[in-house]
Amino acid sequence: MSRRVVRQSKFRHVFGQAAKADQAYEDIRVSKVTWDSSFCAVNPKFLAIIVEAGGGGAFIVLPLAKTGRVDKNYPLVTGHTAPVLDIDWCPHNDNVIASASDDTTIMVWQIPDYTPMRNITEPIITLEGHSKRVGILSWHPTARNVLLSAGGDNVIIIWNVGTGEVLLSLDDMHPDVIHSVCWNSNGSLLATTCKDKTLRIIDPRKGQVVAERFAAHEGMRPMRAVFTRQGHIFTTGFTRMSQRELGLWDPNNFEEPVALQEMDTSNGVLLPFYDPDSSIVYLCGKGDSSIRYFEITDEPPFVHYLNTFSSKEPQRGMGFMPKRGLDVSKCEIARFYKLHERKCEPIIMTVPRKSDLFQDDLYPDTPGPEPALEADEWLSGQDAEPVLISLRDGYVPPKHRELRVTKRNILDVRPPSGPRRSQSASDAPLSQQHTLETLLEEIKALRERVQAQEQRITALENMLCELVDCTD
Repeated sequence: MSRRVVRQSKFRHVFGQAAKADQAYEDIRVSKVTWDSSFCAVNPKFLAIIVEAGGGGAFIVLPLAKTGRVDKNYPLVTGHTAPVLDIDWCPHNDNVIASASDDTTIMVWQIPDYTPMRNITEPIITLEGHSKRVGILSWHPTARNVLLSAGGDNVIIIWNVGTGEVLLSLDDMHPDVIHSVCWNSNGSLLATTCKDKTLRIIDPRKGQVVAERFAAHEGMRPMRAVFTRQGHIFTTGFTRMSQRELGLWDPNNFEEPVALQEMDTSNGVLLPFYDPDSSIVYLCGKGDSSIRYFEITDEPPFVHYLNTFSSKEPQRGMGFMPKRGLDVSKCEIARFYKLHERKCEPIIMTVPRKSDLFQDDLYPDTPGPEPALEADEWLSGQDAEPVLISLRDGYVPPKHRELRVTKRNILDVRPPSGPRRSQSASDAPLSQQHTLETLLEEIKALRERVQAQEQRITALENMLCELVDCTD
């Protein structure tokens, strides 16, 4: 008589648990914008949530420790003239966040460690290049100050936030609205999904599609895609009969899926959150009241269902904590921040273990806050894996890191490119606290510009002389 063998996995018994009521964030007016983003971003220092705001777009940033009821006059981050659609924390600085808006701009903000007295209204830099609303943001995983944006104009722009310049513009690859964009682990490739039902793998520096698959999911509703640790693509979408579906694909062979599973019938788009350290993907449907999680392995059926966390109230959005922000002493392997209509509730995923010692198998070295490359190095063709850190002694976010980043990101030397800019060096007030080094750099840059203009004038004069000679 055959006996069914249970698959061995250390994540088989992962369970989710909502935090106690006093650990939630109450009285937050979560945005009602009908956009399929998570509306929430979190890192080891701060929780950011897109909120309802009159006269433009805004989001609120709370220190993680500031739980309980949020004062109705708590300062917001305001500056956009239309609703904010997406926010994303910089992976290399816990005090820097980018926001994208219906007003076609991207703004990058410096969040202080202390609670500000009034609204934050001045971004570090405003990035302008899209002609329609910007709904997707994603920082490069390994290169400093590299930010990707995708807009309703079907264009992907990759920026150097440190200079405000456009590094790359991918404007002929998507004939319709872009639904999702994801970097691979070292930032050399992009996986994109589009309203034309095509899943694309793009090499952004070469400006070409290296692989594509039409109708990875046959339904018309939005698809999502993320890279896995093994280099595969995990997707969520809909069947022709509007059933939700998940898939796993090998970019080297897009003809047949590695795995394809039907889920249920629902209208909510499934947002995938992937943890490369454990190779677990968590699926959070907008409007659902559950989080389903699966383990991706090299053994058939490749995508293994683990469990479902269920609660009573549906989720408006979801934030996913980076691994370095978890409590390793409690065997916490994931933490979500679930948005309700008027509050945000942490949900903790735990692997039950009897020992109080550090669990090496649950916490391999994970990407830390230090970038592996500079923006120019990445653009020139270099690739590097993330700089890893150990969580054995826990992770303590550095304090006052924003001072270092401010010097890098507020460019008094070179004004941001684009038709309009927030403030250039020549417009800056004299009362601003310039360092000696900044002033010297500014003088040098101005001299170079003058020299370039003089060379241009000389060239034009030579051309004029040649034309006059020819006429004679």
